[in-house]
Amino acid sequence: MKHFFFRKKDSRVFTKSGLIVVFTIFNLPGVFGQNAGKDLAYHKTAESRAGKIAAGLTLKDSATFYKVKQAVAQQYIALHDLDASRDAAVRSIRKAITDKEAATRKITAEEAMAAAKRTALHQRYLQQLSGLLSEEHVEAIKNGMTYNVLPITYKGYLEMIPRLTTEERKYIMDALTEAREHAMDAGSSEKKHAWFGKYKGRINNYLSAHGYDMNKESKAWQARMKANQNKKQQPKQ
Repeated sequence: MKHFFFRKKDSRVFTKSGLIVVFTIFNLPGVFGQNAGKDLAYHKTAESRAGKIAAGLTLKDSATFYKVKQAVAQQYIALHDLDASRDAAVRSIRKAITDKEAATRKITAEEAMAAAKRTALHQRYLQQLSGLLSEEHVEAIKNGMTYNVLPITYKGYLEMIPRLTTEERKYIMDALTEAREHAMDAGSSEKKHAWFGKYKGRINNYLSAHGYDMNKESKAWQARMKANQNKKQQPKQ
């Protein structure tokens, strides 16, 4: 809509000497201590988000619930790790290479590699979910990870232009579905919404090309909603 160089689980199987190393790392001042705290905080955030999304499925099987929760949390963490690794690599390139063109080429290559890894994570994640859940439940998880923007936006278009044809409705749904696939992998709320914003621009251009005045349609819709709201607030006779 998701980055850890040191994982909490790594400390569970260390020897005594290993524990001393862990203690030393966590108590070093500066970057290492700060990153450890951020990593632990994000793990908790990911687990909390995953728990809410899994709970929304109202699964009767508790074992499946926990597997789904773990899968969603791990996806958040894996994407977070990937973004952190990419960002660190980009910072390193910018510091090490003074030639702007050479740095740009290296950064572009780094971003392309990260994009390929993100695609692989996305596919593996969906395969994992499909092995645990129905298609309807997988759809619910996708919407849960993207703040339900797809169904809300689709409903809005249908209300704004009730006379949309079947073909036009399909185009809107397909575009929003594609946007959601990208938004699922985005690392922040802003980036998730940005993906939908990009595709809503395409939808509006498509509808404009089909003869709809989007500015006029939007104003008329707002007026209808305001009128309906005023009607509901009027006291009953």
